[in-house]
Amino acid sequence: MAQSPMTQKPKVQKSEAQKPTAQHPVHRFGRTLMLWFISALTTLTALGAQAAGLLTPIGQASSLDMLTHNVEVDIQDGFVITRVQQTFANPSPTPLDAHYRFPLPSDASVGQFTYWVAGQPIHGEVIEKAKANEIYQAEKQQGRKVAVSEQQGFQHFDIRVASVQPGEDVRLELVYIQAIEMDHGIGRYVYPLEDGGTDEVQKAFWTTQETVKGTFSFNARLRSSQPVDAVRVADGGLLQQQTQITQLDSQQWTIAFTPENQSVALNKDVVFYWRLQTGVPGGLDVIAHKPAGQSRGTFMMTLTPADDLQPIQQGTDWTLVLDISGSMRGKFSTLIEGVRRGLAKFNPADRVRVILFNGEAKDFTGGYVTATPQNMLALAEQLQTVQPDGSTNLMDAVKMALTDIEADRTSAIWLVTDGVANVGETKQKRFLDVLKTKDIRLFTFIMGNGANKPLLNGLSKASNGFAIEVSNSDDMLGQLKKAASKVSHQAMHDIDVTFKGLKVSDVEPQVIGSLYRGQQLHLFGHYWRAGKGEVIVTAKVSGKKIEYRVPVTLPEVATDYPELERMRAFAQIKTLLDEQESFGEDADRKDAVIDLAKEASLVTPYTSMIVLEEEQFARYGIKRSNATRIAQEEAARQKRGSAEVKNHNQAAAHPTLSQPRSNLSGGAFDIWWVFGFLVLVVSRRKLSALMS
Repeated sequence: MAQSPMTQKPKVQKSEAQKPTAQHPVHRFGRTLMLWFISALTTLTALGAQAAGLLTPIGQASSLDMLTHNVEVDIQDGFVITRVQQTFANPSPTPLDAHYRFPLPSDASVGQFTYWVAGQPIHGEVIEKAKANEIYQAEKQQGRKVAVSEQQGFQHFDIRVASVQPGEDVRLELVYIQAIEMDHGIGRYVYPLEDGGTDEVQKAFWTTQETVKGTFSFNARLRSSQPVDAVRVADGGLLQQQTQITQLDSQQWTIAFTPENQSVALNKDVVFYWRLQTGVPGGLDVIAHKPAGQSRGTFMMTLTPADDLQPIQQGTDWTLVLDISGSMRGKFSTLIEGVRRGLAKFNPADRVRVILFNGEAKDFTGGYVTATPQNMLALAEQLQTVQPDGSTNLMDAVKMALTDIEADRTSAIWLVTDGVANVGETKQKRFLDVLKTKDIRLFTFIMGNGANKPLLNGLSKASNGFAIEVSNSDDMLGQLKKAASKVSHQAMHDIDVTFKGLKVSDVEPQVIGSLYRGQQLHLFGHYWRAGKGEVIVTAKVSGKKIEYRVPVTLPEVATDYPELERMRAFAQIKTLLDEQESFGEDADRKDAVIDLAKEASLVTPYTSMIVLEEEQFARYGIKRSNATRIAQEEAARQKRGSAEVKNHNQAAAHPTLSQPRSNLSGGAFDIWWVFGFLVLVVSRRKLSALMS
């Protein structure tokens, strides 16, 4: 009887580990990582993903129409503000509820939800999620106008509007804030629209109307404190040939997309990048908010190291962990074709092991095999016989991948999957316990909006690794080069930040961990004493202590950045939610999240933002604090938008931070895109001495 694909073994010759020699190519770890993933994954095709849009229960005869979807983006002073306006209409003869769903960036905080009632905008207020749902149902039964916005797990964000009357239009606006993502001098913005397709409950119950029947527009304004060399749109995303990119000067650009052909489908992410000019220095950018008469201020500090982390040289064992669950049907053949090409990139001195997993994990190669051309060809041919099926047991795969790691060799383990763990152990705490059994660092390449980002980010952080989130619409070459640059160079570990001469508290993140080549560090906190002081950053690089001492000044009065209060609160909420995932739900942590969310008017898994007819807020005892906050924020944005672009770097005279930051030389904006997400685990036994 023929063996099943899970038990067949490729006919390859095994050998003892070959020790690295002086002839080993330099930076082979990072270069091979990039070459393999470029070959293995750029052949994939994005297939059948769920899109953002209106949800209708399967089998319902009528639904709302999505008439307009307009996006305005402001990028300036270290953070991004995204404003989304949408209009829905009810063409049917009966009242219908609107249920709109879309993914949200994992680092974005929702602080404004507005619903137009009788032609007037009414801003939502944040209350506990259960109470918001009760009020929503009560107001709906009474026939009054009501809408709610809420977070549903890690996968998506929901908006519900009750009883849209026949022929009625509904106008909504959502605003969210996030820190700018800069890596190797390249900024990246993603407006997520592709849902990811990993929510099985949604797929079984809802149909999605993803087409805008009227107008879709996307307009972004970039105002950079450093000169920008180029701006480009990812060709795999929603914005393509009809996008107009305009350079106003060396620091200001606009990106505009209003398609001639309407009826746009919201099934691809909007992705664009900007690249700073070569030679732009590192630094410590500081912005603050402290209204007159208030004793407490809020700050955001962004540390950008100079390019002083040295490359490392090391040979590698490679473990490929491939998802063969049922969700991989339709794309596994293209994955294997990519793997076949990628296997040819390995050095014959390397060793390769392949683990396949669905409901369980199997060692496909029966251990390591030498990466000779003959062995790699045989392995690729055997992989082509595999047929995806079954569920996704991520824990089983991780446990097997952590076996047989040899202490005297650098080892890398790559997990390739497009889904979410749904059988076996799925709790983050158990994954953390398993990781503690090996001395490893976890590097995560997370692709797709449906991936379990809290789990993968949490595991990476706990092991002092890093996580890179990638849209299915990204240009992959640049993303892969960033990852390769990080793992092929030293890193800063055990980072600690202290303040001298300044009374500072509530700093987030509380535990920083590591910083890899090209990365920035965002710090949020409160301060109680304005004036001059010093920020002291210490870390270890290759076991040696380094220190940055930067003089800084925090203002007595500053009103340009009221959004910082929300961003600092959101950073603390993220820490608390990470702890909930790692250690289990705790009532005190939950109460702390709710209190912070109410104070800063933020939507969280425990709080929702509800819009009522104006007089109903008082009836339910809901204070109109968010409406006041929104007015202050909008006034500040108008003021910033008409002012000159400011440089907030307070380390211009620092001997190290004033040197050029790292960059990617050539090809960072090439067109490469892929479907799936990758998790890399690298043995710390060999890398700790080199990278810590």
